[in-house]
Amino acid sequence: DAGSSMEEMEFNWDEYLEDTGATAAPHGSFKHVDTSLQNGFAPGMKLEVAVKSDQNTYWVATIITTCGQLLLLRYDGYGEDRKADFWCDIMTADLHPIGWCEQNKKILKVPEGIKDKIPDQEEFLQRVLKGACSAPANLLEGLHRGKNPLDLIAPGSRLELQNFRDSLEAWIVNVVENVGGRLKLRYEGLEDSDKFDQWLFYLDPFLHQVGWAAQHGYSLQPPLAIRSLRSEADWQEILKKVKEEEEESSVPTDLFKDKPVIGVHAFSEGMKLEAVDPMAPFVISPATVLKVYNDKYFMIEIDDLRPDRPTSRSYICHVNSAGIFPVQWSLKNGLNLSPPPGYPGQDFDWADYLKQCGAEAAPQSCFPSLTSDHGFKENMKLEAVNPVDPEEVCIATVTKLKDSYLWLQLEGSKKPVPDCIVSVESMNIFPVGWCETNGYQLRPPRKAIVNKQKKIAVVQPEKQILSSRTVHDGLKNQELNSSDSVVINGKYCCPKIYFNHRCFSGPYLNKGRIAELPQSVGPGNCVLVLKEVLTLLINAAYKPSRVLRELQLDEEAAWHGHGETLKAKYKGKSYRATVEVVRTADRVADFCRKTCIKLECCPNLFGPQMVLDKCSENCSVLTKTKYTHYYGKRKNKRIGRPPGGHSNLEVAMKKPNKRRKRRKHFFVHKKKRSSASDNTPAGSPQGSGAEEEDDQDESELSHSLAQDRDKRKRKLRTFSFSDDENKPPSPKDIKIEVAEKLQLDSNPLEWSVADVVRFLKSTDCAPLARIFLDQEIDGQALLLLTLPTVQECMDLKLGPAIKLCHHIERVKLAFYQQFAN
Repeated sequence: DAGSSMEEMEFNWDEYLEDTGATAAPHGSFKHVDTSLQNGFAPGMKLEVAVKSDQNTYWVATIITTCGQLLLLRYDGYGEDRKADFWCDIMTADLHPIGWCEQNKKILKVPEGIKDKIPDQEEFLQRVLKGACSAPANLLEGLHRGKNPLDLIAPGSRLELQNFRDSLEAWIVNVVENVGGRLKLRYEGLEDSDKFDQWLFYLDPFLHQVGWAAQHGYSLQPPLAIRSLRSEADWQEILKKVKEEEEESSVPTDLFKDKPVIGVHAFSEGMKLEAVDPMAPFVISPATVLKVYNDKYFMIEIDDLRPDRPTSRSYICHVNSAGIFPVQWSLKNGLNLSPPPGYPGQDFDWADYLKQCGAEAAPQSCFPSLTSDHGFKENMKLEAVNPVDPEEVCIATVTKLKDSYLWLQLEGSKKPVPDCIVSVESMNIFPVGWCETNGYQLRPPRKAIVNKQKKIAVVQPEKQILSSRTVHDGLKNQELNSSDSVVINGKYCCPKIYFNHRCFSGPYLNKGRIAELPQSVGPGNCVLVLKEVLTLLINAAYKPSRVLRELQLDEEAAWHGHGETLKAKYKGKSYRATVEVVRTADRVADFCRKTCIKLECCPNLFGPQMVLDKCSENCSVLTKTKYTHYYGKRKNKRIGRPPGGHSNLEVAMKKPNKRRKRRKHFFVHKKKRSSASDNTPAGSPQGSGAEEEDDQDESELSHSLAQDRDKRKRKLRTFSFSDDENKPPSPKDIKIEVAEKLQLDSNPLEWSVADVVRFLKSTDCAPLARIFLDQEIDGQALLLLTLPTVQECMDLKLGPAIKLCHHIERVKLAFYQQFAN
């Protein structure tokens, strides 16, 4: 329904953690996720690299470290000498696996810098390459070059899946979807049916590359559950087709190198143990080793004493399988053991039960040792798969811990489920933000707290960008899938909106980030497309929160469109505002143009028109300085809000060098300081409403504080500007007063951040107040600031730093004289 979809759309992990007072489980506790993020190259691997001084020759190099698709390499022969290390881009550099030169008749030749160290090239190569690990060939050449190995498991790829319910046979599965390594798998032969689909992480011990069954002596047979759906001849035909297409759909073997190795077990048939059924992991029950297949695999069955038991709950295990424990484990850990169905009496006793069954308990030595060194703690939050419906990934809370097992309470599942028992090494649990990063829908809590005007910790920018990209891709299909009454190419269908990154980007938007945006968004529903365009622009800003404020709907403005809540994240804070978005296609071009003017960029920066070579606005002649210096001098006008249209660009260009670049506005004026009580220099941006607005944080200082500040300014001002407000007054217009000693009304040790900001805004360092607000500097922190600290931490030049420290020293002096005793 509409309400729940709104909650899903608005759910924010940072707000949720703050509201619940919980912490996120540490990322390092999810080893399988860490492994999935590796790029396939590891330090110590060797490859053959073109020698820079002679591009026709190659030499062996070792990977020192990796960073995305960049590799830091060192030619073999330099030993521990780092001076010749060099970076290579996998996508552009001439890199090859070991043996490539020999196969392609290329020359291996020692580089000039180490010729003296290697008298015998052949002997040296034999020695360094003995037992060496070559960089994966498939990641250096061909279609897969430079790709994350995980991306190689694309939809349509084939794997082999062991049947872990009733036998050891394997069958071919097709990858339907790959979500960050979590694979949706469909049995070969069931192309049109998703009834038997399974979700498994790619490192699952029961999942293998095609050919594994034949190599290890297991037969390829469809599972019993689907075998009756086709004839034996059909299954054989499918197998034949798979073998013919093996090359096209195979997955590189290297991907499985980090899979857990299955060890040898010591279980015997008939042994008793305690177990958690993986299909319903809510209770610990007595279980029996039903069958031993070989030294690696055995089958266990959850005990059921009813004579007419419905079905056998059996599954295949190996020595490291999660959820198997020695007899009495639950008793020793104060946990409840659920008696087998049909057990007489309420109190279960292992000694009586073993005697009654005539069985022996599996010895402690059969079980792997459990660890409690995993980083999880009670009340931590994470994301976890719902065992009842593996399509769902839910918010999970750790309610209990025992050794290396967690009890998780799932929130927001379609049907309520009891607390799940999960191993800390389970591949069905993920860190906070994993779904957002991978573009998968996380089930939010039923009562998500939305539209809360609160500053919160920031999510990693990568996550947000990825999430935006997912929305952008989804727009391509939204016309077909939407249940709204959207008319295709009709009144509500927005055309493609192009980002013309060569156009002038203005003072707020980062040109480099604009260039990284997709070429276009849409077509699709107007509100959806324009919301995505604005979100991308906010993320491409120097200060996203400032751009959000520029776009924010003015309360007094006439309402013409559709209000949408947009978010911005900046310096560890998150902001929201309602932005007006037009709903009909005929108003899109005008909306884009007006938004560009709000953001002081070229009106063609984004819109339905693609700019090919030259912009019609001739915006290439503009620089940020030319455009913004004029507005900074005008009193009582918002900086960067031209009164009219784009024609103001020309005005800006006609007035040279009246003002420095906006973000360097805290310069020192070369004139005498007025007085201690009047610290507002002539020409300072303090008198400008624009700077006051820029310094005002989204969390807003109270109205009374603002009034107090205005009163204080009126009281303190002892000079006035000349008639021409754009012309700085000459020194003779300024009344110079003797510096007075600062008298404080309250102890600066007790000042809040707002008090510090109020004090600064009464001085000629008012433009710096925003920094103190952003960095949350209160009175105690203020008194600890020194000149080196101010210069380093606030990135100030010497002049503004000295001026700021002068006022800090005045506060310190007043503190010692008035309050220190």
